[in-house]
Amino acid sequence: MLKKLRCFVVPLAMLVMLAVGSLSAEPVAIKYILWDANQLPAYQKVADDFMAKNPDIKIVIDQAGWNDYWTGLQTSMVGGTAPDVFTDHLAKVTDFASKGQLVDLASYVKRDKVDTSIYLPGLADLWTKDGKRYGLPKDWDTIAIVVNKDIQKEAGVTDADLANLTWNPKDGGTFQKVLAKLTLDKNGNNGMSPNFDPKNVVRYGMEIQHSDDRGQSQFSCLALSTGWQYTDGTFKANYHFDDPRFIQTIQWMLDMTKKGFICPYDVTALSNSTLFPAKKAGATLDGSWMIGYYANSVDFPVAFVQTPIGPVGRKSMTNGLADSIWIGSKHKEEAWKWVKYLASAEAETTVGTFGVVFPAVKAGVDNALAAYKAKNMNVTAFTDLATGKNTTFVYPVLDNGVKVSEIMVQAFDTIFLGKGEVAATLKAANAKVNALFK
Repeated sequence: MLKKLRCFVVPLAMLVMLAVGSLSAEPVAIKYILWDANQLPAYQKVADDFMAKNPDIKIVIDQAGWNDYWTGLQTSMVGGTAPDVFTDHLAKVTDFASKGQLVDLASYVKRDKVDTSIYLPGLADLWTKDGKRYGLPKDWDTIAIVVNKDIQKEAGVTDADLANLTWNPKDGGTFQKVLAKLTLDKNGNNGMSPNFDPKNVVRYGMEIQHSDDRGQSQFSCLALSTGWQYTDGTFKANYHFDDPRFIQTIQWMLDMTKKGFICPYDVTALSNSTLFPAKKAGATLDGSWMIGYYANSVDFPVAFVQTPIGPVGRKSMTNGLADSIWIGSKHKEEAWKWVKYLASAEAETTVGTFGVVFPAVKAGVDNALAAYKAKNMNVTAFTDLATGKNTTFVYPVLDNGVKVSEIMVQAFDTIFLGKGEVAATLKAANAKVNALFK
């Protein structure tokens, strides 16, 4: 009997030790990174809520600017020090996936019976390819025109003028006339005056940012309004940067810079505008993710206006972000738990209350609209574009995104810096892009 008791006491002691050890164990740290500083407070709140429900997991959030963000991710992945979870973008996901750097979430979604029908139509499908899933939707956006209301009033441009803008690549429509009115030279002449001096502009009609091959807040709304398409469909490697309609769109933009209505090309302006906040441009094109910036960081009233109506109608690119898990994460189950919560209705409705983005679930969108309304901001231009008939087109999800972007950025540099003719440059660039897939 005594021997049996000893045999029982020893395991019991071990159980006690294990219990004490588990109580003193440190929570698993999951590193999470995003690029938008405006969204940091919202996601810190989401992280706090998550950690309250999951005390065995600690979420450590980092933030880096757009350019440093992607460079840092690639470097840290190669070095084996990348964050467990990161905010991913449709322009980048296929490159990460092709290198085997992302966890396929399909089995996790199936195992945990995650309901992907809670998201707004089409968003969940953007993150799948060949049966694999690399993210769950967190938000969506559209592109609209942002106008300095003070400059608009001074230039004599009415709200009705802005509500019914038209555009075509031949004469620019009423959109070009509005840009001319918003433009001012050093002598106080606007672009409609016969005395206007395009070589001495003190305020441009519009600042257009210049960046990549998608031209999300640069040329996309104009080019697509002509009926032009990037390719024949998702993952179809037949680019159309040599299409006459695209060439005409870029030619019009170049002509507007020569007229002084659009700001000169700046190869350093890879994200966010600088002239518009400084009141040196009357308008700019930007995405709904920047609403919070315009609400809190400029000292003048702004209006958000729908993109102009082109030859085939009004168009705006729509995009959606998701969170991906790095394949090298040592804590994939905990990382998945975090990603699953980030994409939950609970988390996205919380994000909506901060009024910085439109979350991927309707309740989150409703909260965001209420937050914007409380700030006296009318953001219906973005939502009207999203709900309009045939007004949106999905951000192109394409293979070889990084290489395609490099080729096209070089082409745009050549064109807008006056080093090459538009048609010839774009045709040559398109040939290089399509050669990547042969």
